[in-house]
Amino acid sequence: MRERAAVYPGSFDPPTNGHLDLIQRASTLFDTLIVAVATNTEKQGLFTVEERLEMLRSISADLPNVEVTSFVGLTAEFARTCNAVAVVRGLRVMSDFEFELTMAITNQKLNPSLETVCLMPNEPHLFLSSRIVREIARFDGDLSGLVPPQIEAAIRERCRNSM
Repeated sequence: MRERAAVYPGSFDPPTNGHLDLIQRASTLFDTLIVAVATNTEKQGLFTVEERLEMLRSISADLPNVEVTSFVGLTAEFARTCNAVAVVRGLRVMSDFEFELTMAITNQKLNPSLETVCLMPNEPHLFLSSRIVREIARFDGDLSGLVPPQIEAAIRERCRNSM
């Protein structure tokens, strides 16, 4: 039987409980889920790529079929190098749909064998984003329920030092 791998790309800066929710759920749909930090050389993130990789490895350690890596370049090409059959994306609100539809069409043009699988977040994570987490942390707000407990301290420390 052919192994079915999928790529879940994103900036994950920082990883949230919404990301973890999608990682857990997508890992049940594929033999291998490759969580991939997309490196954007034009953006300065709150965390380095290496720090985000470590956080993602920490929060997904109990999921044996999840691999964590990073890449530079086009998602469709990265997926091809991984022999992935799908890209996993999260859809929270209507504006996400428009963006993800455009990306799905583009990825399919670049890699015709690649499907896009969109998952809706569970209700508690519907409006959760890394940007919101960074903003709450900058003002020392309550992060409980927004990020995995094992990375909350790192987020608080980094946000305190970036003000």
